[in-house]
Amino acid sequence: MSTALIRTTGLTKRYPGGVTALDGLTVEIGEGVVGLVGANGAGKSTLIKILLGLLPQTDGNATVLDLDTATQGARIRELVGYMPEHDCLPPDVSATEFVSHMARVSGLPAGAARERTADVLRHVGLYEERYRQIGGYSTGMKQRVKLAQALVHDPRILFADEPTNGLDPAGRDEMLGLIERIGRDFGITTIVASHLLGEIERIATWLVAIDAGRLLRTAPLASFTERTGQLLVETDDDAAPLAERLAAGGFTASADGRLAIIELADAPGDEHAVYDAVRDAAVAMDVALVRIEHRRHQLEDLFRDGTDDRAA
Repeated sequence: MSTALIRTTGLTKRYPGGVTALDGLTVEIGEGVVGLVGANGAGKSTLIKILLGLLPQTDGNATVLDLDTATQGARIRELVGYMPEHDCLPPDVSATEFVSHMARVSGLPAGAARERTADVLRHVGLYEERYRQIGGYSTGMKQRVKLAQALVHDPRILFADEPTNGLDPAGRDEMLGLIERIGRDFGITTIVASHLLGEIERIATWLVAIDAGRLLRTAPLASFTERTGQLLVETDDDAAPLAERLAAGGFTASADGRLAIIELADAPGDEHAVYDAVRDAAVAMDVALVRIEHRRHQLEDLFRDGTDDRAA
């Protein structure tokens, strides 16, 4: 991974009543679009608030851009953007007024704040609606205002906490597209906290997985979704007869509904021979094939297996 922009060492947060949100978390995060994943209650929001200097840790330490979160939170917040999960927008002002105000809070002069506000509202698709009061906005538009205020001061890092929260499928797609372009076109490192693993798979280049406040694994996203040693063959009906025929031919094959699963490591011959055998069996049995592809690991597998792999 590139030079770390964020570092935590033994970071722990315990709340009154014995609830431990973070438990000795040690991780480094570099440039790119970084997916911070975990179930609800895994500690994602707590971690972000500590990194912003908004919440004190119980133990350990953390730095953002080499600034100590415990003592330099105000300076950190000048250099980063934060899109919170909760609804925090004033209903009786326009998007232009609010985003411009947030730009001034972040240190921009009045003229620059107005110019940047217009630019960022155009980028998030709210330029035509910029003078309407926020209280009349849809959920999707409010999420865009939250994104705009996080970007208006041109931050080095953007923290987006559950950015698709409350959005319909089309709205989620649009928000994910915006976040992807922010990382790709503007080079802003973006930390996206989400419990929706499929969304993270779409946009992230690096992944940090936490569970019960502990680091589960951190690695390039591609290493989580790399190929397995299995070939999936989907048919238009029950795949059990096809799997049985392949097994009779010397292959290690099983069926799961309409999927026949073939273990490539145990297959006689090379991979081409496997494809030939599937084709020949399908023709002989008059079975229609829908798709043939390598099975890939999914992020869900990491949490399902309870893997405690702290690879850096």
